[in-house]
Amino acid sequence: MKITALTENTAACGLPVEHGLSLFIEQDGRALLFDMGQTDLFAQNAARLGVDLAAVDIAVLSHGHYDHGGGLRRFLELNQKAPVYISRHAFEPHFNGERYIGLDVSLRDSDRLIFTDGVTKIADGITLYSCSDREKVLDSGSFGLNMEQDGALVPDDFRHEHYLLLEENGKRVLISGCSHRGIINIMEWFKPDVLIGGFHFNKLPLDGALRSYAETLASYDTDYYTCHCTGVEQFEYMKRFMPRLNYLSTGGRVEAAV
Repeated sequence: MKITALTENTAACGLPVEHGLSLFIEQDGRALLFDMGQTDLFAQNAARLGVDLAAVDIAVLSHGHYDHGGGLRRFLELNQKAPVYISRHAFEPHFNGERYIGLDVSLRDSDRLIFTDGVTKIADGITLYSCSDREKVLDSGSFGLNMEQDGALVPDDFRHEHYLLLEENGKRVLISGCSHRGIINIMEWFKPDVLIGGFHFNKLPLDGALRSYAETLASYDTDYYTCHCTGVEQFEYMKRFMPRLNYLSTGGRVEAAV
C-alpha cells in the first residue's frame, strides 16, 4: 500500500503548497483519492508527480470543508468514472466563526456522488465509518467551528466527517482528514496499525496538555503520519514524546508495511 500527499500545508521537495489536504492511495490494485485540497493544486501536483487522476477508481471526501473539497469540481472534470463517497451531511453550511468554509453547493446534485452515513463498505478492505453513534472518551470541543441549525450558528458536531479504514493482509490503516471528533477518540475507536491524517492541534499551546495527548497516542501500537491541521510546531513538540510520529508533506510518500 502506498500513500502519496498531492497537497498539504508544507513541502519538502519544492512543490507548491496550500492549506489543505489531498492523498493518492494505491491499494491492492486500486487507485483511491482521499480529499481534493482547497483548489486545483492537487491536480497540478498529481501531474508533476506522475499520478493519473483519470485512472482513480474511488474517491472519498472526508468532510464538508473547503480545504478538503475545494477541488471536487476539478476532480469530476478530470475523472469520468470514479464514484465520490461523501457524508450525507457534507453540503450542510459550515463556518469558522461566522466565515463560510463549506463546499460548493452547486455540486450537490452530481450523479457521481454517493452519500453515506454510519458504516459504508466500499469494497473488500475499504470501509468508511462516520462514528456518529460512538461514545467519546475526551470531548475536544468544536475548535471555534460552527454549523447552521434552525437558522442559527451552533458548535459543529462534525456529523459530516467520516474515516477511511483500509485493511490488507491483517493490517489496518486508518485515514482521517482532520480528526475533528478528537484524535484521542478516533484512536480508541479504531486502534489501527497505521494512522494517517491531521490531529487538529495547530492552535494548541506547547504545554502539558499537548504532552499528555502525545503520551496517550504513543501508548498505542501505531505508526503515525500526521499533516495539515496538526501544526508543524505542535508536531515537533509531540515528536519528543512519540518516537513513531512522522510528518507527511506535499510530495511525500508512505509505504505502509502491510
